[in-house]
Amino acid sequence: MTAGDDGMAPDEDTELRFRAETPKVHGSAEVKQSTLGRYCEVGPRCVLREVALGDFSYVERGGEAIYATIGRFVSIAANARINALEHPMERVTTHKISYRPNEYFRFLPVDGDFRARRRAAHVTIGHDVWIGHGAVILPGVTVGHGAVIGANAVIRQDVAPYMIVAGVPGRTLRPRFPQHVVDRLLALQWWDWPLETLYSSIPDMQSLPIEAFLDRWEAGARSGAGSGAG
Repeated sequence: MTAGDDGMAPDEDTELRFRAETPKVHGSAEVKQSTLGRYCEVGPRCVLREVALGDFSYVERGGEAIYATIGRFVSIAANARINALEHPMERVTTHKISYRPNEYFRFLPVDGDFRARRRAAHVTIGHDVWIGHGAVILPGVTVGHGAVIGANAVIRQDVAPYMIVAGVPGRTLRPRFPQHVVDRLLALQWWDWPLETLYSSIPDMQSLPIEAFLDRWEAGARSGAGSGAG
C-alpha cells in the first residue's frame, strides 16, 4: 500500500468521501416490520409499518406509510401519507370496532380477512420520486420512477414515470421532460449506480443540462462506469 502525498493511504482517502451509511431514525418515529436502506432518514413523528424504504430515501416529519415499497432517492415531504388505508364502507359501520374489536373487548380477535384485504392493496413508489407536503397516496397505487406529486394532492390512480401530478383528485399536469429524455433516463438507471459513480457524477448533476448529462453518463455506463448496484 503506497501512501499519497499527504501521507494518507489511497483507500483511506476514498473511504473519507463517504459518510456513514447507517439509516437515521428520529427517536419519536415509529418503525415496525420495515426495512431501511443505506443513508435513509426517518424524521420526527413518522410512522412506518411493513414498509421497504430504499437507499437514500427520506421521510420528513409526520409522514406515514404502511404496506408499501418505496424506491431509492425518494423525497417524502412532511405530513405525507402513503397508503391511506380504507375503511369497510360496506359494513354497518366504518369504525374500527368491526375489524379491531380486540381494542375494546376480550376474546374478539382482529379481523384477519380485512387486514389481508388492506395488505393486498400494496403501494409501490419508484426511484427518484418527489412526494410533496401533505400528499396522500391511496391504496393499490403505483407511482413511476421520477414522478412528482404536488403538495396536498390525493392520488388514487397510477402515475406514469416522470409525470407531475397535483390536485384533488390528482391529475396529470405535464411530464418533467420530453418522452425521448424520459426513455433515456429510464435506460440509464442512475439510481442503481455504486457510490463511487454517484460521487463522480454530482458536479455534472449540478451543472449540466439534462441532455448533456445523459450524453456524458450514457457513455460512462456503456464503458462500465455507471454499472453496478446502488
